[in-house]
Amino acid sequence: MKILQVGMGPLGQKISEFIEQRSGLQIVGAIDTNPQLIGSDLGSLNTKLTTPIKVVESIKHVDDKPDVIILTTTSTMESITPQILELLDLELPIVSTCEELSYPWICSPDLSKQIDDKARKKGVAVLGVGVNPGFLMDALPSFLTAVCQSVESIKVDRVQDASQRRLPFQKKIGAGLSQDEFAKRKSDGSLRHVGLTESIQFIATALGLELDRVTDEISPLISENGIKTKDLNVEPNFCTGVRQIGTGYLNGKEIIKLNFIAGVGIESSYDSIEVAGNPNIKSTIEGGVNGDIATCAITVNAIYSIVRANPGLRTVHDVPLISRMNGKA
Repeated sequence: MKILQVGMGPLGQKISEFIEQRSGLQIVGAIDTNPQLIGSDLGSLNTKLTTPIKVVESIKHVDDKPDVIILTTTSTMESITPQILELLDLELPIVSTCEELSYPWICSPDLSKQIDDKARKKGVAVLGVGVNPGFLMDALPSFLTAVCQSVESIKVDRVQDASQRRLPFQKKIGAGLSQDEFAKRKSDGSLRHVGLTESIQFIATALGLELDRVTDEISPLISENGIKTKDLNVEPNFCTGVRQIGTGYLNGKEIIKLNFIAGVGIESSYDSIEVAGNPNIKSTIEGGVNGDIATCAITVNAIYSIVRANPGLRTVHDVPLISRMNGKA
C-alpha cells in the first residue's frame, strides 16, 4: 500500500522509519507547511531512512497516487477538522494521531458530524488513534471487560519516566518550568495531557453508560533538590512533570478513574488497569509502554484496519481489530 504522510515533524519522521521497515508499505509523498522542512529529502531528516522522497507543501507535488493518508499535525479537533475536510476531497482513508479525534463525539459533536458526513459521502473512513488516547487508557481496559459478567468500576494508572521520551514530550508535560510558569500554561490550556476526557467517554460508551459528569484535574510534580537529565536541567522546586486525574461519575458515584503521571526522574514506569466486577481483573505492564514507539507502531498498524473499515468517522472501538500485521490486509 502506498502511503501519503501529512505532517513531517519528529512524530511523522519516526512513523516514516516504521513504514520503511515494513514490507508491503511504501511512502509516496510527504507534506509539511514548515519552510525549514520543504525541499528536504526524508533521509536528511532521519538518517535511518533511505527513501528519496522530498517534503513538499502540497498534494499537487505528489506524483504517485496514495492509498492511505497518515496525518500527524495537531492535537485538537478545532485545528484538525479543516485539514481532514480538505484531505477528504482526495477520497482516501485517513489515520490521524490527533488526540481529540480518538473519541470526539461527546466533546466536539458538531465537528465530528462534519467529518463523519463528508467521509461517508466520499466513501472512506477517518480514524484517530495513538497509544494514549487510543489504546492504553481506553481501548485496552474496555476490551478487558469482555470477560466480565458485571463491571462496577475501572481504574487506570499510567506512570511514565519522561526522561525516556523525546524532548518535545518532556516540555509538553511542563518539565523544567517554574511553578508560576506551570500555572500560567495550565490556565491557558497549553499544558495538559490531551485526550483524558475522550478516554473516559470512550470507556463509558463501550460499557453502554451515559455519565453524569467528567472532571479533569491537573497539578505539577515538583523536584525538591533538582534533577539533571541528558535533555534537561530541572532546578530545585521547579516542575518535573504533570499529574492529571480524570474521573467519570454515574449517579454521583465515581465509576471511571484515569491517573496520568509523567515526569523526569520517576523511578519506575508502569501501566496498570483494575476492573472491579465479576470477575475482578488487574493487569500491569511492568516498565510501561514507551509512548513514542507505541504511537508510531499503532498508527502504522492501523493502516490495515482503516482500509477495511466502514465509511465515516471511526474510533478503535468500531474498526477491524488493530494488530501487528506481517503481511497485506
